[in-house]
Amino acid sequence: MKINGLVPPAPPCTCSSRATTQKAEGERLRTEPVMATSKRSVALFVLIFVAAPAVFAVTDGLLLNSHFEQGPDKSELNGTRVLGRYSIPHWEISGFVEYIESGQQQDDMILPVPEGERAVRLGNDATIRQQLAVTRHTYYSITFGAARTCAQAEKLNVSVTPESGVLPIQTVYTSSGWDSYSWAFKAKHTTVWLSIHNPGHEENPACGPLIDGVAIKALRSPHHVKADNMLRNGDFEDGPYIFPNTPWGVLVPPITEDEHSPLPGWAIMSDTKVVKYVDAAHHAVPRGGGAVELVAGRECALVQEVRTVPGSSYRLSFSVGDAGNGCDGYLAVDAYASRAKLNVPYESQGKGGYKRVELEFVADADLTRVVFHSANYHMKPDATLCGPVVDDVSLVPVHKHAARRLRM
Repeated sequence: MKINGLVPPAPPCTCSSRATTQKAEGERLRTEPVMATSKRSVALFVLIFVAAPAVFAVTDGLLLNSHFEQGPDKSELNGTRVLGRYSIPHWEISGFVEYIESGQQQDDMILPVPEGERAVRLGNDATIRQQLAVTRHTYYSITFGAARTCAQAEKLNVSVTPESGVLPIQTVYTSSGWDSYSWAFKAKHTTVWLSIHNPGHEENPACGPLIDGVAIKALRSPHHVKADNMLRNGDFEDGPYIFPNTPWGVLVPPITEDEHSPLPGWAIMSDTKVVKYVDAAHHAVPRGGGAVELVAGRECALVQEVRTVPGSSYRLSFSVGDAGNGCDGYLAVDAYASRAKLNVPYESQGKGGYKRVELEFVADADLTRVVFHSANYHMKPDATLCGPVVDDVSLVPVHKHAARRLRM
């Protein structure tokens, strides 16, 4: 019988001395290779177990070593470049990955870090990834901080197999240079790999975006509808994770860049521009805990399609205001539903506030598209993009045929 791969010694024998010696020698010869193989297997297992990151069972919040404060040993660095595949605790890397400290200088540029003292930079064809234990068929949003460095048209490929999306990050929406981006997926398996990849190939292999802070949040199904509202997630209470110590909200990318929206029920229609999800902890929100700031003028629209009955009347109600972030002046939102269009002006002091408006329309199809976008481009005093806030959007049927009507 073998125990743990080892052959136990032979039991005592009453044979002659010569036979006993021969038998013991044979047992030794048979046992030594097995013991050697077993030791090599155990050593290999221990090496893999120690090197490979453990699977992280997710809850809403930061991933393990999210801000990369746990870094590689000095022996695993060549300057700032990380050499080992598992050198950064809880992460697996490939390609040209650098370990950056806050305040590090590159040419004439200082590389800041928004939280903590360290971040990673993804150079040419570089990837960081972490294995997560998730709930199958559940929708999740990913939030991460990113900053552009020397490349101009930087993009990031975010993936959870078999889904992936390319997020354009060339436009900067904060004065610090750091923005929080979101992406969403539906878990197909109970264990998945989250990967953030820089597909760029610059002349300088170190050129690429900085990454600091990665978080996850479970979302409600995008098909969830309240009894008193035909729209899904019309109050924007369900959205991507927002880092508690970052006051700039989270950018939601174009819907063409990801299969599932971080704002359940809502699509983001644009080629390269985004909308911003803001929370009541850091901004003025008309109602509840979340709202959407339209920061890209006419280049980006917030869209939802809803089933309607042709010839029936409906009332679209929503709030327009400002986020209390210094975005002042004449703001305006264009709203569309079926053939109806409405321009809603709002004079902002940049300190928060909103007004409630209604639009009645008659549906002309089985599906009606509800659309919002900013009527103009706006900038704050620090030259960063901003715009009007939309919140508390409701669509209900009205039991009469009515012409379009605006109440303000």
